[in-house]
Formats: sequence, C-alpha cells, structure tokens
Amino acid sequence: MIRVENLTKYFGDLCAVDQINLEIQKGEILGPLGPNGAGKTTTLRMLTGFLRPSSGTIRVKDYTIEENSLEIRKLLGYLPESAPLYHDMLVYDYLDYVARIREIEGKNKLPRIRKMADLCGLNEVMHKPIGELSKGYKQRVGLAHAMMKDPEILVFDEPTAGLDPNQIIEIREIIKQIGKEKTIVLSTHILSEAEATCDRVVIINQGKIAADGTMEHLKQSASGESVIHLCIRNADRLAMENTLGSIPGVLAIRTAGEDGGILRVGMTCRSSTDMRGEIYEKIKQTDWILLEFYQETQSLEKIFQKLTREN
Repeated sequence: MIRVENLTKYFGDLCAVDQINLEIQKGEILGPLGPNGAGKTTTLRMLTGFLRPSSGTIRVKDYTIEENSLEIRKLLGYLPESAPLYHDMLVYDYLDYVARIREIEGKNKLPRIRKMADLCGLNEVMHKPIGELSKGYKQRVGLAHAMMKDPEILVFDEPTAGLDPNQIIEIREIIKQIGKEKTIVLSTHILSEAEATCDRVVIINQGKIAADGTMEHLKQSASGESVIHLCIRNADRLAMENTLGSIPGVLAIRTAGEDGGILRVGMTCRSSTDMRGEIYEKIKQTDWILLEFYQETQSLEKIFQKLTREN
C-alpha cells in the first residue's frame, strides 16, 4: 500500500533522513521507533505531504507524492504530536467544522459525528470548550478529527505523549480497535505501547533504518544468540553436558546447583533457528524428568538501547 524508496531530507547541511527504504502493507500497524532527533517525525511529515523530500520517492497505492500530493492526502488521516485544535470552540462545533471541510454534508454529517464521538469516547464533553478539556480528551478530539473522513491510512505521531497511564491505555485501545480495518503508522516513545499495539517495528537511528521486523523477529535476531533455560531432575551433570552439547548450534552450557537431584541449565544457542525441538528430542531419549523448559528473549528496551546507543 505504501512504498518508500531512498527517501532523504536535508535541512541545510543536516541530513535528517538518509535514504530510507520501507514498505507498509495494507491493514498493518507499523511502529517507527527511535531516539529524539532520529528522523521519525520528519519521515511522517514527508509521508503525509507536509514536507517535500530532498530526494527519493513515496508511493501510496498508485500515486506518487510528487505528482499526486492532494490525492494522497485524501487517503490519509494525520494526528501530529500536538493536536492542532481550536481551543475556543465547543467539541461538537469543532467536529462539525471538520466534517464540513472534509466535504461530509447533509444527512451523512450528523451520523458520522456521532460515530466518532462514540468511538473516541467524547459524548460526555461534546458541549464543552476544547480549551477546558484534559490532554487525554484533547487527544481524543484529535483522533476524531483524523478519522472523520474514514481514511484508509492513519498516521499518528506520539498520540499518547504526556498522558497518564489510564489515558494511555484508553487511547491504545481505540487505536487497536480501528487498526482492525485501517493501515496505521504509529510513532511512539513508549516501547511497551509499540510492543502491545504494532504488528511490525522499524527502529530509526540517525536518519537510517537500524532494524525492521516483527517483535519476535527483532528479539531473536538482535544478538545472534538465544538462551534456553531447562530444569532437569535425575540428570548427571557431565552426561547432560555431553548429550545436549553435541547438538549443532549449541554454543555454551551453564549449570547451577544440583539441589535434590535437580539441575538448572542455561544453554546459549545460535538464534537463526528455534532449537527447542532438537533439545526436547535428545531429552526424550533419556530417563531425565523435564521440569522447566523455555526460551529467553531480549526485551524491546534492550534491543532499542543496543541499536541506538551511538546516538
């Protein structure tokens, strides 16, 4: 649905985005992550037509940003980090205004406003001035604005920035609900939010893509190694090390304690393949009793720190 090729943006001599290549599939929730100044917001502004690229191409469906900027904007709903709202307007009046500039008129307008109010939880504040709302409610108004025309693609830049934990959960649930039908690009600094919401994550550092993949893929491939933990009863330490150490791809075996005949084992393995099946087959051929068996994965926080620490 969206294809970005060699996207580059300079501000004077500063290269904010450096030849990014990216594809976003229809119905996918993509999470661009990165430290401050990494180029996330600049990339989103180019995707939505607010900034012109210095070079490179952005394609949305059959359109290019250079030749069909208006057509692309009609397909998009965009919520910047600080929602651009008119604080002296009532919520209802503001949504009515947005509906009219989005050319939703006649009998279609009121049902659409009501639907957005229900989806974004705005019914209780529809007749309050936007300036009197909490930041959480202001973000909800911004969400309703972005979705008013029922766009195919939604771009959210830090939609939960500055919200309290309860508000974050509420906004996250709204995004997950609409994500069942839309293509969403969700930029956030909250790694747990990306992990809970996104189908795929792109980590941007110093204007370049440092990693791109599903959460499971990133966790397994970040270090090139994985650690598998075992708890075994009735196993001799030396026999266990010889048996499991003979499996191709096992790099190291660590054991701790033999309390009550129980061995606690940590196996460092190459992470290119899941080796749990081979390990289990080896154990099945013995009279050992397997009490625990799980694979340790890196947290997104550790992966993020590793890939962006140069910054």
